[in-house]
Amino acid sequence: MLRNVVVGMSGGVDSAVSAHLLKERGHRVLGVFMRNWDEHDEAGRCSGEQDLKDAEWASQRLGIELRQVNYVKEYWTAVFSAFLDDYQQGLTPNPDILCNRHIKFDLFHRHALERLGFDAVATGHYARNSLGNFLEHRAGGGEARLLIPADTFKDQTFFLAGIQRQALQRTMFPLGDLAKSQVKHLARRIGLQRLAHKRESTGICFVGKRDFKSFIREYIASRSGQFVDTDTGAIVGTHEGIHQWTVGQRCRLGSFLQPYFVARKEASSNTIYVAAGHDHPALLSTRIHIEAPNWLCAQSEERLASTGNLRCRFRFQHTKPLVDCCIRSRPDGQFEVLLDAPLRAITPGQYAVFYDEVACLGAGRIMSADALTSRQEQQEPRFQTITS
Repeated sequence: MLRNVVVGMSGGVDSAVSAHLLKERGHRVLGVFMRNWDEHDEAGRCSGEQDLKDAEWASQRLGIELRQVNYVKEYWTAVFSAFLDDYQQGLTPNPDILCNRHIKFDLFHRHALERLGFDAVATGHYARNSLGNFLEHRAGGGEARLLIPADTFKDQTFFLAGIQRQALQRTMFPLGDLAKSQVKHLARRIGLQRLAHKRESTGICFVGKRDFKSFIREYIASRSGQFVDTDTGAIVGTHEGIHQWTVGQRCRLGSFLQPYFVARKEASSNTIYVAAGHDHPALLSTRIHIEAPNWLCAQSEERLASTGNLRCRFRFQHTKPLVDCCIRSRPDGQFEVLLDAPLRAITPGQYAVFYDEVACLGAGRIMSADALTSRQEQQEPRFQTITS
């Protein structure tokens, strides 16, 4: 079944190869470049102009039309302003998850399907859709699931965990069955050498290559506060703002027997509580409090609602191994995650992302994490390991 598909063209090799694969299978492909950050008006620097040139070049090589959409205003409101607000409150946000939720898989998705009237949206994310890369399913074919891709090292399901599950019904991930090395090899074979050798962007796009502390000072005023030893209550140093520090980060504070690390931040008093030693119990947690989860899997949502708990796997950093856990819904309407083994530096503002053996189930924003109370608790397992 041939489809009319809009591909989000970023100027990178992944989206360009995605467009090629779709066209090769006979689909009608339209490329659309999203402008989300105005690098001329703001202090933050990203590679937007060069990315647009690369997207135009790739589209010409592939023989597809390229259009542009401008979401600078919407990105500022839904992503960047929320990013700043979180830092001022002592949280550490994830703008990539916010961008996917509010811009790429909401505004852009609706633009492609409703305004342009296309059948599906495709992106260069390393993920898979259970309905198939090309959505050749019959009506009533079941719920779309966000599956882990073949290239687990490049797995980007973590960053897609906040999108609305309805968006998956008409989303395609052409790279889901390919390794990154295969994508680059294919790009060279079809004449996209320029993109195959292009350096991949890392970190937050609007920060660019600058030091984060220098960047954030341009938007949030410095406000001096104290570093306080979480064990003794002693003041061990001063800082210029809680927004410049994140949980688990090392603090270079004078001459102490052990280095200090950020254990938690208190926005109301502008205090950063620090712990001596990389694996101090104050830096380790097995109990996490989260906002109501965004569920990509209706079955998981229903199971939690009916039984009050759900066994699954957890991570809060996309490069870290999965840890078995239990999600519990409490009588007061709150949600908590109980980990089978303690993890270090669980960071409020980041996302608890949940998985089963093959798919991403959803995510909930982390509001707080309870520190271990003792070294003994650090060693004790909490639950039985999940078996496949």
